[in-house]
Amino acid sequence: MGAFQLAIDIRRPPADVFAFIAEPQNMPLWYEAVQQVTKTAANPTGVGSRYEIVRSLPNGPALNDIEVVEYTLKHQVTIESRSGPTPFRYRYRVEPSHEDTTLTLDGNITNAGLPGPAGHLGGIATQLFKHGMQQNLQQLKQILEDPINGAA
Repeated sequence: MGAFQLAIDIRRPPADVFAFIAEPQNMPLWYEAVQQVTKTAANPTGVGSRYEIVRSLPNGPALNDIEVVEYTLKHQVTIESRSGPTPFRYRYRVEPSHEDTTLTLDGNITNAGLPGPAGHLGGIATQLFKHGMQQNLQQLKQILEDPINGAA
């Protein structure tokens, strides 16, 4: 399908935003399609950490194996799917900004594994994923900026 980039300002210190976003087990809290995340290796979160995620897709539940492939403490984390439908690579970068923190997502997804017409939508599907991820980042912002429930 394609690549996209999104950025959002979050009124929290960069270290807090990074700590939350760099832990895949937090994904069900802010990522609408992710229902469950299970760590599949005992190593600490960092390069080589692997997780199994269960996502809710339009054609039913989907299972992905993901791996942390880049990890720069307090600055950048990249996760990549190793199996499952709609292979993806998401790089999250955290930088100080006038609003405390700018979180940038560089996403790359494919339509591999999508059945029927959805597997042939190309650029339209990329725009749909981008829109969905923008909503997910808004949810993340709301969670992290909530003075009572701030999770970081």
